[in-house]
Amino acid sequence: MKFVDEARLRVQAGNGGRGSTSFRREKFVPLGGPDGGDGGDGGNVYLRAVSGINTLADFRIEKTYKAQHGENGSSNDCFGKGGDDTYVPVPIGTIVKDSETQEALGDLIRHGDTLLVARGGKGGWGNQKFKSSTNRSPRQFGPGLPGEKRTLELEMKVIADVGLLGLPNAGKSTLIRAVSAARPKVADYPFTTLYPNLGVVDVGQHRSFVMADIPGLIEGAAEGAGLGIRFLKHLQRTKVLLHLVDIAPLDPDADPVKDARAIVAELKKFDKELAAKPRWLVLNKRDLMPDEEAEKRARQIVRSLRFRGPHYLISGATGRGTKDLAEAVMGFLEEQRERESRAHESPAEETHDAQPAST
Repeated sequence: MKFVDEARLRVQAGNGGRGSTSFRREKFVPLGGPDGGDGGDGGNVYLRAVSGINTLADFRIEKTYKAQHGENGSSNDCFGKGGDDTYVPVPIGTIVKDSETQEALGDLIRHGDTLLVARGGKGGWGNQKFKSSTNRSPRQFGPGLPGEKRTLELEMKVIADVGLLGLPNAGKSTLIRAVSAARPKVADYPFTTLYPNLGVVDVGQHRSFVMADIPGLIEGAAEGAGLGIRFLKHLQRTKVLLHLVDIAPLDPDADPVKDARAIVAELKKFDKELAAKPRWLVLNKRDLMPDEEAEKRARQIVRSLRFRGPHYLISGATGRGTKDLAEAVMGFLEEQRERESRAHESPAEETHDAQPAST
């Protein structure tokens, strides 16, 4: 299935039912009063985040989702039945905006999160509601209000703990294959990865994290070179970025230091907040040279970049060093989660409604 991370759809809530104009007609009850019931409310339209959906491909052709109209009221004070609500399943990580106003409506970040996107119309009053001391036989009724209509823009952002950055053929897909069950395509030509891949990295019992591999960046991506920066948004929810650097490029004129700086520059052009995320340096392909030479090359790159964060020398192809890297990442994420838990500790019961959209 084609990976689609943006889509548009129309939603239309149900109209309210019409109120009834009716009068009691019973034997031995002269001058029976009004008994017209109210119309039922129209159904609402909701979006609901559902695990197992990984793309917005179902919406690639614009569709309209409608809720049921409310039934009309009837005699004997019978109210019309309310219309059934409509629930539209979307992937976890979907941001919802109003297409006309560009208002951010919500961010569905957990399984089961539900967002009201179109409210059903109110049912009209029956004539019994218009009865008064001066109007004993009202013939007025409410027609029922129309339901909301909206065109929505959906944007999906992959939810992952760790994001992989790097040039094409830096070894991102090879790394995610080495540490998880994900099997993205691996080949010896650029841009093998054409859309994001997710892998769950199992570090031990009840210890795991999600890693995201996006298509490789090249210098000038912000101006549309290569695959551009379309997929960088999928790293905005991550806690840490792993920047892969090829220490043994096939091109003898390639400069790993210059290439690494170019990637950081593209990050800053796209989103300064993303560029400010914790970033670790992962020096890959140590298997292509002797240990001593690989370690020397790695030290030179780190020194030239003046990189002060964590850095690891690995081989994604053989798996050497990947276990230590995964353990270190897991430890970092556990510390992050503990800090966030303490910061958000509150006696109030946690809710699971849709969150305001992130920028």
